[in-house]
Amino acid sequence: MVDIDLEKFFDRVNHDILMAKVADRIRDRRIVKLIRRILSAGAVTLAGFEPATEGTPQGSPLSPILSNLLLDEFDKELERRGHRFVRYADDCNTYVRSKTAGERVMASVTRYLEKRLRLKINAAKSAVDRPWNRRFLGFTFTRRRDNRRKVSDKALKSFKTRIREITRRIRGRTLAGIIEELRAYILGWKAYFGFAEVLSPLKDLDKWIRRRLRSYVWKQWGRSGYRELRKRGVGRELAWNTCKSAHGPWRLSQSPALVIALPWRCFHSLGLPSLAG
Repeated sequence: MVDIDLEKFFDRVNHDILMAKVADRIRDRRIVKLIRRILSAGAVTLAGFEPATEGTPQGSPLSPILSNLLLDEFDKELERRGHRFVRYADDCNTYVRSKTAGERVMASVTRYLEKRLRLKINAAKSAVDRPWNRRFLGFTFTRRRDNRRKVSDKALKSFKTRIREITRRIRGRTLAGIIEELRAYILGWKAYFGFAEVLSPLKDLDKWIRRRLRSYVWKQWGRSGYRELRKRGVGRELAWNTCKSAHGPWRLSQSPALVIALPWRCFHSLGLPSLAG
């Protein structure tokens, strides 16, 4: 895989090249002039006013549209060469059969981008490597021959960080409120990463989230833990031993008593979605 990252792409877009492509697509001269003014408007910083001689406005909804307009020529060039590739904004992956072919493509693509579009490749973030050693938009591949898509370790780590923030045991919110917040985040995350073909990490995350919720509920129950366990069908001896345990909420969250009292059906009925479902 030829993994290409353009260095400070949105800061270094050449205005003349970009506006020439805009003018080819847009016949209304008023819109063309307006886009040119937006590009050259500059910005007020702590150091004073800084004019803009290159680049596109950071955070502007116009910037990704203009980037696709500029790099459309690059896409057409890769298609003309017969490459299999995927590009999103300034990140592009091209798939080849060997490392030698990858190095050849990297060299030719670098020349094309620098001479034709006056863009510079970020050598530190670009590489020719096996697909499973690289990440692209939060995804990577398995090592086996079918090379299935899976969520990258970095994306999984970010997901777990956010879940920890939502399910902190000191928040003092009801279980229904926590699950409502989780539902909004999980459904959005799943809508994006549901494209993954490897589901085992997602199943593990489902179990981990339920364990976080059991830990949260056990902390809230406090001294009424025995009574709550008994109300949910846990035997007297098991409920007593669980309440008198010296272990903390996280350790007890996978104990038989809490699994019986708070099964997955309990969270599902409150609206908790499943990542792997």
